Amino acid sequence: MENGSTRNVLGSRLERCSTDPLTGFYRDGCCHTGPQDSGRHVVCAEMTEEFLAFTRSRGNDLSTPRPQWQFPGLKPGDRWCLCALRWREALEAGLAPPVHLEATHTKALEYVSLEELQAHARTKQ
Repeated sequence: MENGSTRNVLGSRLERCSTDPLTGFYRDGCCHTGPQDSGRHVVCAEMTEEFLAFTRSRGNDLSTPRPQWQFPGLKPGDRWCLCALRWREALEAGLAPPVHLEATHTKALEYVSLEELQAHARTKQ
C-alpha cells in the first residue's frame, strides 16, 4: 500500500468500507490502494439497482456471484470499493451511487472533486 494510504477524502483516518461483503483491492474491508491496483478501487460506494445495471452494461457485472473468486455478487445497499473512473463515468451518466466519504481514499480526488463526492455523500451511520 502507498504511503498516506490511511487518509480519506476529508483528510482524516480512512474508515472501513465493508466486511460483508468483504471489499477492497486487498480484501481488507478498506478502500486502500497501491501500485498493483491499476483500477484505483478507492471510492466507497453504496450499490443501487441503477448503478449495478449501469456497470453491467459497461461490461463489469457486479451482481452475479463468482464463487471461483469468492465473490458473492452485490445487491442494492451493499458497500463496495469502486474504481474511481467507473464512479466518475456513472456520475457523468447521472447514475453515481451514494458515497461514504469517511471510507473513500484520498486518491479518489485525482479523478473526481471533493464537491462531486460530497454531492453524493451518505451521512455517517
